Amino acid sequence: MKAFVVDRYGRKHGVRAGDMPVPELSEDDVLIQIHAAGVNPLDSKIRDGEFKLILPYRLPLILGNDLAGVVARVGSRVQRFRPGDEVYARPPKDRIGTFAEFIAIKEDAVALKPKALSMEEAASIPLVGLTAWQALIERGQLKKGQKVLIHAGSGGVGTFAIQLAKHLGATVATTASTANTGLMKQLGADIVIDYRKDDFAAALKDFDVVLDTQGGNSLERSLRVLKPGGKLIGIAGPPDPEFAAQIGASWFLKTAMRFLSYRIRKAAKRRDVNYSFLFMRADGDQLDQIASLIEAGAIRPVIDRVFPFESTQEALAYVETGRAKGKVVIRIR
Repeated sequence: MKAFVVDRYGRKHGVRAGDMPVPELSEDDVLIQIHAAGVNPLDSKIRDGEFKLILPYRLPLILGNDLAGVVARVGSRVQRFRPGDEVYARPPKDRIGTFAEFIAIKEDAVALKPKALSMEEAASIPLVGLTAWQALIERGQLKKGQKVLIHAGSGGVGTFAIQLAKHLGATVATTASTANTGLMKQLGADIVIDYRKDDFAAALKDFDVVLDTQGGNSLERSLRVLKPGGKLIGIAGPPDPEFAAQIGASWFLKTAMRFLSYRIRKAAKRRDVNYSFLFMRADGDQLDQIASLIEAGAIRPVIDRVFPFESTQEALAYVETGRAKGKVVIRIR
């Protein structure tokens, strides 16, 4: 099958188009013929080796972290799917590879595709949808009447998270450029702060939850926005000891993560708020619930561009510019 492959970590090595064997199927796997795949900043980070300590992949590695397609075959113990089903998924972190014609993943990571969406629209949802769901609902426990700040509202995670937070009944603030203010309001943002000229930390206060997609300076300044007992959830790092325990990290890695997150955890404790790092996980049941929200019209996909499969390298480069509004997708079939 055709695929886009990483042979060696590092930006200068990039990804190459190549032929790879169709994945073998185990008894609880679903073999999916991929029609479209979402492109995420995570893909470039994996290609560049930024996650090689946390995610020790064997090279060559097929890149890609979300998909929509059609079930081609099922393993002997699979009960929820049959050949011909239209599905969407974010593969488990140790079995990625959606920039390809086929993928085999466990059935518990897969869900039926929302009927209202095209394959390209459906492929734009899994990674960002699960990230927003796990950040706002599981970790943030966001409730009606609470206030949430979502950084980088025009990005893939941001466009989804704004809609989800609005559906939950929260007051939603976001950071974006003036050019994207109209889109942010359409998606449900109540307050839009132009990150180029206004200081969100001075403009906002007494928030219950902050979803930070940026890391660095924006993460630290987000502490000032929260009220006592508030929650700061970071998806750009630094990873914390809880995450190290979650992935069964080695002693060395646990120590490194404790050290890397010490400053932000200490600053959070001083302000009586909680900091946690989120690396989202695959979850077919949550994708089922997300599909229901999409079918009900509560959430719509936001797609910037669709690239043909042979232009996967260009799609990655476009995402790396940071200028995409919503998601970038590659059409494989």
